[in-house]
Amino acid sequence: MSAGYVYYFGGGEADGGKEDKQLLGGKGANLAEMTRIGVPVPPGFTLSTDVCREYMRHERLPEGLDAEVARSLSRLEKEKGKGFGDPDRPLLLSVRSGAAISMPGMMDTILNLGLNEETVEGLAREAEDRRFAFDSYRRFVQMYGDVVLRIEHADFEKILSGKKSETGARYDMDLDADALEDVVKQYKKLVLDETGQPFPDDPQAQLWGAIEAVFASWNNQRARDYRRVHRIDQNLGTGVNVMAMVYGNMGENSATGVAFTRHPGTGENRFFGEFLINAQGEDVVAGIRDPLPIDELKEQLPEAYKELMEVQQKLENHYTDMQDLEFTVERGRLFLLQTRRGKRTMAAAVKIAVDMVDEGLIDERTAVLRIDPMQLDQLLHPRLDPKAEVEMLAKGLPASPGAASGQVVFQAEEAERRAADGVDVILVREETSPDDFSGMVAARGILTSRGGMTSHAAVVARGMGKPCVVGASDLDVDLVGKTFQVGDLTVNEGDWLTIDGTGGRVLQGKVPTVEPEMSDEFRRLMEWADARRRLKVRTNADTPNDASKAREFGAEGIGLCRTEHMFFEGERIWPVREMILAEDEAARRRALEKLRPIQREDFEGIFRAMDGYPVTIRLLDPPLHEFLPRGEEEIHNLAERLDVDLDHVRASLEKHRESNPMLGHRGVRLGMSHPEITEMQARAMFQAAVNVSKAGVKVRPEVMVPLVADVAELKRQEKLIRTTAQKVFEESGVEIPFLVGTMIELPRACLTAGDIAGVAEFFSFGTNDLTQTTFGISRDDAGTFLPLYVTDQILADDPFQVLDEPGVGRLVKLATQEGRAARPDLKVGICGEHGGEPQSVTFFHKAGLDYVSCSPFRVPVARLAAAHAALAEEPEPAQTRHEAERVPVEA
Repeated sequence: MSAGYVYYFGGGEADGGKEDKQLLGGKGANLAEMTRIGVPVPPGFTLSTDVCREYMRHERLPEGLDAEVARSLSRLEKEKGKGFGDPDRPLLLSVRSGAAISMPGMMDTILNLGLNEETVEGLAREAEDRRFAFDSYRRFVQMYGDVVLRIEHADFEKILSGKKSETGARYDMDLDADALEDVVKQYKKLVLDETGQPFPDDPQAQLWGAIEAVFASWNNQRARDYRRVHRIDQNLGTGVNVMAMVYGNMGENSATGVAFTRHPGTGENRFFGEFLINAQGEDVVAGIRDPLPIDELKEQLPEAYKELMEVQQKLENHYTDMQDLEFTVERGRLFLLQTRRGKRTMAAAVKIAVDMVDEGLIDERTAVLRIDPMQLDQLLHPRLDPKAEVEMLAKGLPASPGAASGQVVFQAEEAERRAADGVDVILVREETSPDDFSGMVAARGILTSRGGMTSHAAVVARGMGKPCVVGASDLDVDLVGKTFQVGDLTVNEGDWLTIDGTGGRVLQGKVPTVEPEMSDEFRRLMEWADARRRLKVRTNADTPNDASKAREFGAEGIGLCRTEHMFFEGERIWPVREMILAEDEAARRRALEKLRPIQREDFEGIFRAMDGYPVTIRLLDPPLHEFLPRGEEEIHNLAERLDVDLDHVRASLEKHRESNPMLGHRGVRLGMSHPEITEMQARAMFQAAVNVSKAGVKVRPEVMVPLVADVAELKRQEKLIRTTAQKVFEESGVEIPFLVGTMIELPRACLTAGDIAGVAEFFSFGTNDLTQTTFGISRDDAGTFLPLYVTDQILADDPFQVLDEPGVGRLVKLATQEGRAARPDLKVGICGEHGGEPQSVTFFHKAGLDYVSCSPFRVPVARLAAAHAALAEEPEPAQTRHEAERVPVEA
């Protein structure tokens, strides 16, 4: 093993192996490993990631590196029997990047390095093929000019296209030697014109220019963006791999290709890939010619194909995972240029992991750890057909995964009307409110021009499992004119639109989708995960349908039933409005009595769906103004329908208007000022519990009081709840065990958790509001500036998506510890949006919570994340350390 910066591989020996990914990068470590196990790899050497970090710190290469490179280059020359810069037997090199974590297509490659006016003639004589030599030369000048000299790739392509037009050639390979020689001359003139300097002919200058450029490419914009999206450390650095060139463009007995040991789209256990005869390097993926399926290699180069099949099986068995290979056949001789874990769809990832357990390649623990919980969402929702052509109109935040197409509508009522006629619709708003709930239910998907990942639209859409894109700020929405503008394009009501809630894209027209399927492999994987997790997983569900769907996804109860969502559907909102406009308690109670049977019926359905599992029901939480109309026409309709004086309606609207509703008259404060609301809801839920219990359903109700800041509030509400329950039990002759607890969503509640636990039998952290009140940031307004905070690394993540552990997380820990000190059997859970986010789930596991609760479609994500959190605390078997790493998954 080298102790310096440069690590050699060749001659069956290597300074390193697959265990050295952090030092050598994935490509360098795997080239060394393949060399050690006897896979045919061109010899070469790797400049370690330490060099890249030194380069980033000091903006120059470290001292002593040149001597180490010279020694390795000399060793390479001896092994190949060629000289770098030798005009008779020239050694040519490839220079490639390779980070510890695969970043496909993000950084730069240079092939055929070492060519100049003399060595190209030597290459032509040695190969006995002048066309091949100048084809290699023009490729080198183009790559070097693009990567090192920063000349636009399109400028080189323009010259090449011009030569093909001039000669009547269809493909690059149709150009003869004279034409290619002229292309090289034109390329060099372009370099001189663009840089003011001639193209470098000294192979040593070429090599050092390429090395430095590849290190510099670590920080190009596309690479930085890729790392930010995939949460890869910006300081990891890349290795640089320098290898002896092998050629797939030496005639009809040569080829280049890429392949996967299993199908990356389906996971099927069959060799899958493409190749080109008489081609080099990037040709297969560049679209220059249509590649051929890998099976045809068997007909054209049978010996190379046979060896490739043996090598791919050897590599998969050695790495115990599906591999992505790059290979070259030079005059019938096979060489592997790369192996790495292959990108795959999530469906393929699950199938491959489970199949490999059955094949004895990996164990169940490794299979569970190999699947990224966050990407499991891909399996649970409809997604865009990957074969479809799309035209993107705008980009927003991917608030709720899945894809949907529909006719654009701008009002909830219109969404209901068209949906009732069997028309698919997309509801488009600047932002949504509870008034829009019925339209959101009717719509196939929701699109807003404002709002963040925990805005009303995002939270409600996720709960319903509907695709949603929020914060698409390029949309100029005109609700009156029923249009929205994107640049020069106007989209009218009734036009077709597609939204991609997984990627945050807004697409023109109707794009076909692919429906999800829960495979047997998925179910088996989730069983393995469940057997390994400690943290329970509940769901946030407000309707019997939501509850049933969540049970299908493995929910172990309901952690949050938002009773206010029951009030927005259809005609139900009218008794609520009647209650709000009532002039005295007696009138309010009459209105509430109209709601009670509706609530009771919903609770009965939810209890049945959750037979035997706990159901946490939150009392009314939002401020009352959210149930009242805003527009002048709606206000007149309200007065007319309820036969109430218009002035009284206006006075009531003014009375309930709040400067900051999220911090105003809501939650427990409503129950304190209007105890009859608490009493009605408690009576409805306990009557429902008694009714279904008589039918043989096992009921475990938990009543949750929201927004408690002081134990005195909870004491008063708890007494009212228990008194109401006792009356119902006495009337029915049936008694149901139940719990009373609170939603912890204010810092003061966290700081006085010991007092509150003297009354509360459970805590459920409402992390959405706890994040708002801790940061002093409205989640609905955060979309205008929080992305900048993340991009500029002021915050590592959006705290409404990933729990803020130093602040909000510390409050959660404090409240849990003090609550359990006062009540050792205190049940503690979380029901905010963070309950379905893997990194946050890991934190809740470590903090000792009993359960997390999330929207139905994120239940499998939370189950898998909880298993990962538990497995991370177990001693890691040495033999699976490499195999259990997660694999990149295609979107």
